Amino acid sequence: MANLALQAPHFVGRAVLGSLAQVGRFSALVFELGRGLAEWRIWIPRTMTEAYNIGYGSLFIVLLISGFAGGVTALQAGYQWQSSLPMYVLGTLIVSSIVLELGPVLTALILAGRIGARYAAELGTMRVTEQIDALESLGRSPSSHLIIPRVLSGLVMVPVLTIFANIMACVAGWYLVKQVLPITDADFVYGMQYYWRDFDGWYSLIKAFCFGGAITLIPCYVGFNTKGGAEGVGRATTTAVVSASVLILLLDVLLAKILLNN
Repeated sequence: MANLALQAPHFVGRAVLGSLAQVGRFSALVFELGRGLAEWRIWIPRTMTEAYNIGYGSLFIVLLISGFAGGVTALQAGYQWQSSLPMYVLGTLIVSSIVLELGPVLTALILAGRIGARYAAELGTMRVTEQIDALESLGRSPSSHLIIPRVLSGLVMVPVLTIFANIMACVAGWYLVKQVLPITDADFVYGMQYYWRDFDGWYSLIKAFCFGGAITLIPCYVGFNTKGGAEGVGRATTTAVVSASVLILLLDVLLAKILLNN
């Protein structure tokens, strides 16, 4: 016990210094991204390619999972429904749950696994095989060639995919709620419009934009600083996905507190 008590300050100090070092390296990466924006002839075509890979490559899985999420939301609403309430409230319940929470969060978590793992593995492999070092030795900026296209494509395409996810989930919820409750299309549309606020749609897109930054910046940072060969690449991939997912949930809470409760 005495040895543990003596070693505790050492462990705490090392953890604090390690955290500060990570913050410093991440800040340096963001600074390099800002400098690399001047080389627009390099990152614009690469951004278009990455945006296509994210959007087209992820569209099917996003639509599939959002459809199931909308259907489950509708079925659970039917299970918990109280007959004393007007039927049109179901439209508000389903659409608001999807647009405010399920659509952007599920889309972000899906992409954190699909895109975040890919970016961390790609950049990690480039780092351990010294491809990034070779790029730097040629006087080229790794940020404009490798990181800026990935980050910008995520900031653009995650909100776009979130729009498709919201629409798909609402349509699936609309269809399945009619299978369990005697609600008409007119009641559903009336409830959806009666309580709808324009800010709800903007809030969903703001969340998606912030999630897009988390999905791209964290994996790119982790992959860019990978060490330890093939084992390090695997460890970096796992770290990137877990860190991005946790940051998405943290941003979800913070944005709800800042934007919805003031």
